[in-house]
Amino acid sequence: MTALDTLIEALKRLPGVGQKSAQRMAYHLLQHDRLAMRRLAEALTAAGERIKHCERCHTFSETPLCNVCADTKRDGRLLCVVETPADQAALERTGSYLGYYFVLLGRLSPLDGVGTRQIGAAELLARAGEAGVAEVILATSFTAEGEATAHVLAEALRARGIKSTRLARGVPVGSELEYVDLGTIAHALSDRR
Repeated sequence: MTALDTLIEALKRLPGVGQKSAQRMAYHLLQHDRLAMRRLAEALTAAGERIKHCERCHTFSETPLCNVCADTKRDGRLLCVVETPADQAALERTGSYLGYYFVLLGRLSPLDGVGTRQIGAAELLARAGEAGVAEVILATSFTAEGEATAHVLAEALRARGIKSTRLARGVPVGSELEYVDLGTIAHALSDRR
């Protein structure tokens, strides 16, 4: 395999990048922007060497505790459970949540061999049982796997007497009802307040 083929194969491993997109990126970098190619290689190497997981919440961090876990001004009564560091970042960008997080680094998927052990359910239950935690917010995705994950975790939390809530779901802000899918409308009706 040539170096060009190896580059294209490496780029194809990125989500949403197929053969043609990978070829376009490789040709662009090689033909027009070799400096960017070197910077990208250096950034990937540095990230791979320095970025680990936070010891407390499992998000990405270069230090033992991430910035959120190290922030003593956050509300220690709230613990929000998300599937990925990207989900945590999305919630943080809203500026509306000021509690702490627990990142599962996945979701239940029995067909893929992902069970409660692989997503750190025991660690979550230990973290949720710490003094001061009053509510665990289950912010998993609304896919079949995300729903199953939220259900299993909610049952485990309830069995330990820990209050859990689920993110609300419904009609997106600014949307017209006639264009919203039927599943979303049905959930919005049943979860109305």
